[in-house]
This record gives sequence, C-alpha cells and structure tokens, in this order.
Amino acid sequence: MEARNQTPLSEFLLLGLTNDPELQPFIFSLFLSIYLVTVLGNLLIILAISSDSHLHIPMYFFLYYLSLNDICLSTTTVPKMLVNIQTQDQSITYTGCLAQICLVLGFCGFESCLLAAMAYDRYVAICHPLRYTVIMSTHVCVLLTLSSFFFSIMDGLLHSLMILRLSFYTEMQIPHFFCELAQIIRLTRSDTLVDNIVIYVAAFIIGGVAVFGIMVSYVHIVSSILRMPSSEGKYKAFSTCGSHLSVVTLFYGTGLGVYISYLITDSSRKAAVASVMYIVIPQMMNPFIYSLRNGDMKKALWKLINRIASLLQCVSSSNFWVSGRKK
Repeated sequence: MEARNQTPLSEFLLLGLTNDPELQPFIFSLFLSIYLVTVLGNLLIILAISSDSHLHIPMYFFLYYLSLNDICLSTTTVPKMLVNIQTQDQSITYTGCLAQICLVLGFCGFESCLLAAMAYDRYVAICHPLRYTVIMSTHVCVLLTLSSFFFSIMDGLLHSLMILRLSFYTEMQIPHFFCELAQIIRLTRSDTLVDNIVIYVAAFIIGGVAVFGIMVSYVHIVSSILRMPSSEGKYKAFSTCGSHLSVVTLFYGTGLGVYISYLITDSSRKAAVASVMYIVIPQMMNPFIYSLRNGDMKKALWKLINRIASLLQCVSSSNFWVSGRKK
C-alpha cells in the first residue's frame, strides 16, 4: 500500500485560465466587468421587486431569491480570481478551498431547485388558475425556498467533508480559476470510488429531481396551452413562461456543455474555460432575460430608475443650495 504523505496540506494553487502574462490584464478587466454587471443587474431586480407591491407574488418571490443567489454564486468565485490576478498570487488556503467547494455546490444546487419551484409556479398559474392563490400561498413559497436552500447547502457540506478524507501531495496545482470539485478529485492520490458514487447520487437527487420536476411541469403547461380555444390566450399563457424557459435553457445548457467538455477533452484548461459559461455567464444574463422579456419587470425597473434619478437630483440640488449659502 502506498504510504500517505503526513505533511499537512496548507494551500492549493489556482492556475487560472491561462499562463500568458500578457492576457492577464485583459482577463482581469473582462471578469471585473462581468462581475459588476452581474451584481448591478441582479441588485436592480431585487430592489425592483422589493419596491413594487405589484410584484409581491410567488413568481417574483422566487425571482428575488434567484437574483440573490446569482450574486452570491458569482461572489464566491470571481473576486478571489481577481485578487489572485492583481496580486500575482495564485494561492488559496485549504480551508478557503473547502469553503469555495461547499458554497459553489450549494448555490448551484439552490439555483436548480429555484428553477424547479418557478416551473411549478407557472404550472399552477396556467393549469389551476382559480386555485393559484390557495396552492401557492406565502407559507408554501417560503417552505419551498427554505427546503431547497437547506438540501443544497447540505449537499455542498457533504462533498466538502468528503474532501477531508482524501490524501494530497504537499503542493497541489489546480488548473482552474476556482476550487472545482471535479478538479480536486482528479488531483488526489486516494481512492475516489466512494467520492464519485456520492457525487453522482447527489447530482441525481438535487439536479435530476429538479430537471424532472421542470419537465413534468412543462408537459402539463404545454398540454393545457394547446387546449386553449383562442390564440391570444395561448400567446399570453406562453409569454408568462418565456423568461423562465430562457433561464432554464441557459443554466442547464451551459452545464451540459461543461460536462461534455470534460468528456471530450483531456485539457483541464479548456474545461476550465468551458466552466466559465456555467459559473459566470448565466448569472450575468438572468437579469437581462427577465427585464427584457417581462413587461411587469420593465415597468418596475423604470419606476425604480426614475426614483433613483429623482433622489440623486434632489441630493445634487441640496448640495448646490448648501454650497451657495456658504459662499
């Protein structure tokens, strides 16, 4: 049996997306821009939903937490990457790496569950409109959200604790911009059979059940829409699902693309670049999808922007008046 290295592992090295020093400023600027757009866009969605009483319904209740989750997921990975590029220090502590694995898996799982809850909400709204307020009560929405968050975080904690039993060499280089579970599993020198079984079982429970729920919901939705007599009613019913369908397609489509890239390429760097499409891009695009395809959200955002503009104008006028009095 191979002897274990008894030297405690204190840190990992995140090699990022490229070793080319000339590309580092471009990558820093690109990811900083993506992160700022992600935070600002999702924050506007959160503020618009909070400030507009017309949006205090289950559909936007789930969207509120989806936007909050997107901010948290991006914050878990991108700022550390930016700091590493700026300081030219690729290290991340062992504890920090475990925390990043836990949070990334937790927030990804929570997003998957929220998308399933939103699909169920659309199913009830279209197939059972008269019972919508009864079925999708505040209690049910809170219960769905809390249970989704609990099981997602438990999934992340489980995988993080599984990493603790693995044996590593004293210097570990991760060809990625964050601590991805698959990369950590590849680099260990311990037997990972149990870990791989847990990964697939957890993925089936969290992701598989969510995907199955979304598919079943939309089968009933499409069936109900096709039975509607008027084309106007069909269009109105389908338009309420357009934004959600776009977000689901983007989230699971990019996730499937990352999984395929791991299967067809031996380059860890190429797989890392592909994972950007899953970890970074959907979180940036979600606010645009919901704001551009949703009339109620457009109105709420314009109201919010006008309020902010009026407030800034009042503050500017007050400062000008105060400075004039001082003179």
